[in-house]
Amino acid sequence: MKNKKFEFLEHTGEIKFQAFGKTLNEAFENSILAISSFLSKEQKIKNKIIKKISVNGTDIKSLLYNFLDEMIYLFDAELFIPKNAEVTINGNKLTAIIFGDKTLNYEGLDYIKSVTYSDMIIEKNEKGYIIQVVLDV
Repeated sequence: MKNKKFEFLEHTGEIKFQAFGKTLNEAFENSILAISSFLSKEQKIKNKIIKKISVNGTDIKSLLYNFLDEMIYLFDAELFIPKNAEVTINGNKLTAIIFGDKTLNYEGLDYIKSVTYSDMIIEKNEKGYIIQVVLDV
């Protein structure tokens, strides 16, 4: 059985997901897969555009928040929908290459207002890392 990359959880009025990875980088990458799946309503997004981003944080949670917030900014301001990402975390700095496409090439996309710190979890266990995030929609 293939390892699960993310899953959506029940949450009233908002979107809650967990992303998994053998490494912290992979868990962050899989959080983009969850966001892409939600935004696209599971439409197949093409890798036509590459964006390079860099964000900082005061700790790992703020780094995750700032990373996902940057994805929302790219969606809102640059009409870019992510498909997947290659993430490198070095201390409190994250650099990523984001693959995706213009939102104009897809119909019926969903929308995320913001990332929240509510119920945010980043933890390591015997299988790797689990990230839990609640998105305000």
